[in-house]
Amino acid sequence: MSVPAAVRHRWQLDDGGPVDVIDLGFGVLTVPAGTAQLLLGDLVSSEDHAAFVASLADDPDLATT
Repeated sequence: MSVPAAVRHRWQLDDGGPVDVIDLGFGVLTVPAGTAQLLLGDLVSSEDHAAFVASLADDPDLATT
């Protein structure tokens, strides 16, 4: 995956490194590694998240927590 140079510099990833990717369905959100859970916790209640994951039961490849 390619991340814009300004973001690589800001996140200190000039030589590469891990990031978190959040699949929004209509696009993806890329954030510094280790911040996705914190961000999701601020945006989505645990109940809403659990309901969403349960709705993916027909596709086990997508049903992750």
